[in-house]
Amino acid sequence: MSFKDNLEKLKLRHNEIEIRLSTDKELDSQMLSDLGKEFSALSPIVEKISNLDHISSSIEETNIIIQENTGDREMKALAEGELIDLLENYKLIENELKIMLIPKDKNDSRNAMLEVRAGTGGEEAALFAADLFRMYEKYSISKGWGFEIMDINEIGIGGFKEAVASISGIDVFGRLKFESGVHRVQRVPSTESSGRVHTSAATVAILPEAEEVDVRIDTKDLRIDTYRAQGAGGQHVNKTDSAVRITHLPTNIVVQCQDQKSQHKNRLKAMKVLRARLYDRMKHESDRERAENRKDQVGSGDRSQRIRTYNFPQGRITDHRINLTVHKLDEMLEGEALDDLVDALAAEERAEKLATLTN
Repeated sequence: MSFKDNLEKLKLRHNEIEIRLSTDKELDSQMLSDLGKEFSALSPIVEKISNLDHISSSIEETNIIIQENTGDREMKALAEGELIDLLENYKLIENELKIMLIPKDKNDSRNAMLEVRAGTGGEEAALFAADLFRMYEKYSISKGWGFEIMDINEIGIGGFKEAVASISGIDVFGRLKFESGVHRVQRVPSTESSGRVHTSAATVAILPEAEEVDVRIDTKDLRIDTYRAQGAGGQHVNKTDSAVRITHLPTNIVVQCQDQKSQHKNRLKAMKVLRARLYDRMKHESDRERAENRKDQVGSGDRSQRIRTYNFPQGRITDHRINLTVHKLDEMLEGEALDDLVDALAAEERAEKLATLTN
């Protein structure tokens, strides 16, 4: 379907909804709500299409004036100047329409589950994982988002083998989805006496948070174990079986939570993480065939891909997907400069989607 055919289809759909809302008295409340939302979403697009149609008509009329006044140089020159303005305005509005028609990821508006794991590099990798986790916490606070720690597996020197948090707010997943992948650090470890620069890594996963209606989990598919919490946490540590480990038998996905003193609260948190992982698994499976037929996009969420390098000696961060380097390492770790990369990645994703839409 061509771009113009798509515009005509949207106009017809907008008109169809308008008629149904004004004449169909048998619509139930859910249908009224759904149609109302669709009508509201289409209205600004249809208004923009009407502007485009009006300019198109003006272009046709101006071309006729030019053809009919070949002998009148002054009139022809005026018409040709007006035609240039009309064509520029047409192109501008057409591009605005194309951007409005870029398909939106339904998951962008969801809350997100953040998972950070130490990769290669031993203790230094665990320290870097802790730095990343705190970076996202500070970034979330700056955005006014909720940041709830679900589970932390901490090592003695302050590093994290694994840390999980739930982040809630407006368009959280849409902003953070680009962070999924391998983050590499180059720096002199605090444990290194010779001052040599080491390279280590941590893996970040950003999962869209799932509701119970998104993922149905049969209790018979779960094995739930309780155990005594380990590490920092207060008086309940090593005294009560408050920690919870849930294994989803069909997929062998294992989640655990020991952050709360209450076994019940830990179980609820673990189920929240499990739903997110199962939903993410379903999403990737459904996208697999489509992904094989197109090039990987910046927001693909491939956790095996090295996406970014944090170079401490040079004070720079490089995102390898878009070849962007910023010299704001300290601000980045404080959560203050992450928007510089997120905005650039979001722009790249829009450009890729726009290219697909117009081809």
